[in-house]
Amino acid sequence: MALTSNRAAFFDVDNTLVRGSTLYFLGRGMYQRGFFTKADISRFVVANIRFRMTGTEKKEVIEKFQNAATDFIGGHAVEDIKKIGEEIYDEFVSPKIWQGTFEIAQSHLDKGEEVWLVTAAPQDMANIIAQRLGLTGALGSKARIENGIYTGSLDGKLLHGAEKAIAIQELAREHGFDLEECYSYSDSHNDIPLLQAVGHPSAINPDAVLRIRALAEGWPIHDFRRARFLNRLLGPAVSRLAALAALLTPRKR
Repeated sequence: MALTSNRAAFFDVDNTLVRGSTLYFLGRGMYQRGFFTKADISRFVVANIRFRMTGTEKKEVIEKFQNAATDFIGGHAVEDIKKIGEEIYDEFVSPKIWQGTFEIAQSHLDKGEEVWLVTAAPQDMANIIAQRLGLTGALGSKARIENGIYTGSLDGKLLHGAEKAIAIQELAREHGFDLEECYSYSDSHNDIPLLQAVGHPSAINPDAVLRIRALAEGWPIHDFRRARFLNRLLGPAVSRLAALAALLTPRKR
């Protein structure tokens, strides 16, 4: 189907499309491959948790996470990290995809609408996820590169909070999207600027603050965590009832 030129859907990644932190999966995979020590990964994990838990827009907190997010790939070849990123997608990310979110994304593609990921994770990792899922493209935090080597610093700002709204506004100008006709999806109240930037925002697996905001604004809410829990809880019971029903149903002779 031909793409609808003025319409797109924008998806956050961590805990919206993927259960967990994409950047953490990348760090874990690199640690397992001997790229750095337990102390290195511990510092990164602590910075990641603090950043996710505080929900703050304070410049110093964001800068600490920026440093943690780029330091660990500094000095490594872009091609090496890309290869590792593909392996990590297969090993860690693919099994963590929320099927419900992917189905929403696919429904937009089926209608000829573009689907873009918008994430604070590294641009290169976001590209891999988008390519593997057959999505249109991705916007992520860009790491500075010199002579095919990551320098360990960001090229621009971390794609977080209001920066996501700015990024899709720029993309809309480039591609001719009418943002009033576009859709956005996120789990985090930090992405409220992203959600407000389009005419059709939705919450997926929302945190408490975003759930309250979504209810107040009348935004659709999709919570695949609850469905997953109920499936685990009810699945065995349903299977037993189905088996019992089969035993009690008279067989045709």
